[in-house]
Amino acid sequence: MSPAIAKVGVVIPSYRVTAHVLDVIARIGRECHAVYVVDDACPDKSGQFVLEHCRDPRVKVVFNDVNLGVGGAVMRGYREAVNDDCDVVVKIDGDGQMAPELLPQFIAPILEGYADYAKGNRFFDLSEISQMPVIRLFGNAILSFMSKISSGYWDVFDPTNGYTAIHARIIEHLPLNKISHRYFFESDMLFRLNTLRCVVVDVPMDANYGDEKSNLKISSIVFDFLFKHVRNFFKRIFYNYFLRDLSPASLELIAGPLLLAAGAAYGITQWQSSAQQNVMTAPGTVMLAALPVIMGFQLILAFLSHDMQSVPKVAVHRRLHRKKKAL
Repeated sequence: MSPAIAKVGVVIPSYRVTAHVLDVIARIGRECHAVYVVDDACPDKSGQFVLEHCRDPRVKVVFNDVNLGVGGAVMRGYREAVNDDCDVVVKIDGDGQMAPELLPQFIAPILEGYADYAKGNRFFDLSEISQMPVIRLFGNAILSFMSKISSGYWDVFDPTNGYTAIHARIIEHLPLNKISHRYFFESDMLFRLNTLRCVVVDVPMDANYGDEKSNLKISSIVFDFLFKHVRNFFKRIFYNYFLRDLSPASLELIAGPLLLAAGAAYGITQWQSSAQQNVMTAPGTVMLAALPVIMGFQLILAFLSHDMQSVPKVAVHRRLHRKKKAL
């Protein structure tokens, strides 16, 4: 799709951002055709503030009756953009941490047809990472590792980065009512995108921390995120390796942990028995315990290698477009 004819919408979830939101809107370039400011029951009435002070004709302000969280606000914006026939929808925050000038870099992979979803990566340029507070750096590293396992996107980083762009056809196939509405939104999106086999790419961007205050506290959400990542991991494995398809990797995933657990259990039992009798464990017994452990570990590694190689490579929205034209 040519950038000249594509309709681009920008969604700005608005909650306590009156100090920065007008500047963010003013910096959005002409490549954007519509801006959706979603007042998420903001106590500062940021939506009304935009209505009264913004004269940009592209801006449309919508109001949530109750606070739905950043994910709920974005879902509302997605629906508005799809209803207005936008082709690509970008989500940026209204607190000024995300440079609107980078918008062309986010929509380019989608308009060029090799990605369904683009997201920011603040870790690409190592010289810029020093700007990130240590607690955020450490927390994001942990969350990134958990997200790789749960989502299956082993080649992307910085999963909590909220600067994103998505093709509208993908939005139409996402279960918007099931996606997490709170801070797990970005990570849950990756899991949902993998179930659709969408191509996700990272877009390098710098970390930018000014006088704005983030509502996200990494230390307070790590354990909540851990539980949700574990849940999504098992869902993804079931969807991709047992419900939709059955491959050698599926058998490796079953046999590997079973052999590892059986060998470890047998070895521990024999070691305890030998310790109680104060005798040396027979070499044959040691090998009998070690062999399934080694085989199980190798099968698990083989499964992980297959999973890492299975990251989607062909953009789904192109297939959806061809299917729509055929109909």
